[in-house]
Amino acid sequence: MLRPSSRGERPVWLRAAPAALVVGAAVIFGSFIVGNRATPAVGPATTEAPLAPAVTEALPQAEHPLTVGSWDLVLDEGFTDEDLDEERWTTCHWWNDAGCTIATNDELEWYLPDNVAVFDGLLTLSARREATEGADGRRYPFSSGMVSTGPAVYRGAAGFAFTYGYVEMRARVPSGDGLWPSLWMLPTNFEAKPAIDIMQVLGKDPTTLRVHVHTVDSTGAVKSRGATSTGLDLAADWHVYGLWWTDDAIVWYLDGAEVWRFEGADVPNEPMYLVANLAVGGDYAGPPDSATVFPAFYQIDFIRIWQEA
Repeated sequence: MLRPSSRGERPVWLRAAPAALVVGAAVIFGSFIVGNRATPAVGPATTEAPLAPAVTEALPQAEHPLTVGSWDLVLDEGFTDEDLDEERWTTCHWWNDAGCTIATNDELEWYLPDNVAVFDGLLTLSARREATEGADGRRYPFSSGMVSTGPAVYRGAAGFAFTYGYVEMRARVPSGDGLWPSLWMLPTNFEAKPAIDIMQVLGKDPTTLRVHVHTVDSTGAVKSRGATSTGLDLAADWHVYGLWWTDDAIVWYLDGAEVWRFEGADVPNEPMYLVANLAVGGDYAGPPDSATVFPAFYQIDFIRIWQEA
């Protein structure tokens, strides 16, 4: 059922596991400001709490989910058309106002559609060192690109959302201080939680994959948990990032090998959509320095989602 990538790669479950895994908690922010409006926060975690010691033993490797049972391919985005499919993808969050950002991360970019390109079967999100005035009146020193299958406007419908399944993305991330490529998921009800970070890489540390899940308990308290996996320079080559989401577990994969799993009653159980973005700066990533090369490129070969038949 799982097809090799369009670049002739072997099926991802045949590749080696990452070298080391660190498991712990992550802290996510509480709100952000869009223009003059206070809005519930969404976005990848901004800071991480101290993590547990590295797990040095190899993780037990279960069968890859797509090798077991019957699956339907429900999203097959290979970016083979000349333009982005506007019925499926938007180039900003739903608070788009001639662009957007996540202000309380203190990020330094303003997202613009001109920083999103589809060419030669690849989606490219570009970060540029260029002063850009945001709709909030602030002058941002960088522009960048993002895409989402979420709503284009408040209370609008998502271009594509799903509950449970297996997500896979083949991508190449940039390196350099201040760069922050991510693929993550948000709920369709315009709330900030739950959120699932399928992958995050900080350009200052491209040998570390960061994954998280952020939930809210019955008291309204946010619970953010995550892990880091080290051992590969993720900016040096293409890699495949996977996530298997069921009603009682989330399992993260890198190049077909399991890197972390989260189980229990806190697993999200509602429709969610995808966000891929290249953030610049902020409290989590830190600012670019003089050695960071711009324009910087986050390239995506494909994004696919399967659901059990």
